[in-house]
Amino acid sequence: MTAAHPPAPVPVRILLCDDHAVVRAGLLALLGSEPDIEVVGEAGSGEEAVALATRLAPDVVLMDLQLGEGIDGVEATRRIVAGTEGAHVLVLTTYDTDADITRAIEAGATGYLLKAERPEELFAAIRSAAQGSTTLSPPVASRVMARMRKPLPTLTDRERDILGQLSRGLGNRDIARALFISEATVKTHLGRIYDKLDVDTRAGAVAVAKEQRLLP
Repeated sequence: MTAAHPPAPVPVRILLCDDHAVVRAGLLALLGSEPDIEVVGEAGSGEEAVALATRLAPDVVLMDLQLGEGIDGVEATRRIVAGTEGAHVLVLTTYDTDADITRAIEAGATGYLLKAERPEELFAAIRSAAQGSTTLSPPVASRVMARMRKPLPTLTDRERDILGQLSRGLGNRDIARALFISEATVKTHLGRIYDKLDVDTRAGAVAVAKEQRLLP
């Protein structure tokens, strides 16, 4: 009597999102070598990724952060997590700044992996993400731990006021009008805010401020 073979594992269904077709082709070939991973769709933009995630309901979305025109990977992640039940987003990118990591995690990314990782690490991260477990590349984990150990920055009342206006999406001119100060003063305070929060963009400043509860 022939012994029954155990049933084949249900593959993890993957949606790729990267604006470079060559990168997607490389990932498609790489992931195709794993019998328990199946690529069910490819997207070249954030908007396309959101639409395909809604239609295909993948287990994991492999998401790059910089996607050219349109919404970026962080906003696409936020929309997918909010609108697609059961979908986990695993960021796969070359960017590892504190601001990028913070924004992605704030948006709901399950994991954050760098493209320099070995294929085996990517496969393991995909399987972990499908289970809802967090995976971080070692350099990313180190940055997260360093930020957690670093004491919270101390902002002046004026800097907090400007951050509050910044979180509303106001530009320098509107912030100056709202606070009855000059645009030059706003720029000076913004420079100090960026230095204290270790960021270099307005979005990064707002993300870190929300994470560390610095907003008024």
